[in-house]
Amino acid sequence: MASKITINATILADKNKVWNYYTQPEHITQWNFADPSWHCPKASNDMQIGGTYSARMEAKDGSFGFEFEATYDEISDGEHFSYTMPDGRQVTVTFHENDIATDLVIAFDPENQNPIEMQQNGWQAILNNFKKYAESH
Repeated sequence: MASKITINATILADKNKVWNYYTQPEHITQWNFADPSWHCPKASNDMQIGGTYSARMEAKDGSFGFEFEATYDEISDGEHFSYTMPDGRQVTVTFHENDIATDLVIAFDPENQNPIEMQQNGWQAILNNFKKYAESH
């Protein structure tokens, strides 16, 4: 398997706010898409070991969409969590507070359908959208 892809962003907010905005469904639906022509009409998050994260991502015109699902493997509240997608790929999300900001680092196993750069750019675009949302609310 290829090595993990890592993306990151520095959010100008305290770690507690960043954690909440990243994990609570009412916030997830506001930022969880890579492009303005897409949206996230629903999300659920049972944040416990063995719990399921689920988010519906789709084009606003209804032409395409998919369910993103994962099961939690590890959670250290406010610090980091990891989950596994149905195809066995794993993701780790880490929150590091530094002075007036929080560094959010995501490491994920790539899938083998799309080029690494495309996957990295797509996940980074979603993270950039999260940063914009968290800093403006």
